[in-house]
Amino acid sequence: MTKPGIYKHSKKGTLYRVIGTAAHSETLELMVVYEAQYENPVSKLWARPAEMFEDSVEVEGQKVPRFQFVQE
Repeated sequence: MTKPGIYKHSKKGTLYRVIGTAAHSETLELMVVYEAQYENPVSKLWARPAEMFEDSVEVEGQKVPRFQFVQE
């Protein structure tokens, strides 16, 4: 499970606060619930499948975590 705290998005550099992990009501897939730490006109709260949240992405030719833990 993804631990609560502040994470940095590897591609955008934006910060998010992970609130916790939830289960999808129909599939029971684990979802990470997180809050944008900046003004976002689309939504303040977000949910992403835990597997995708914890996945790696390629940035400047290197594999890095999609979200990097910054602090509790």
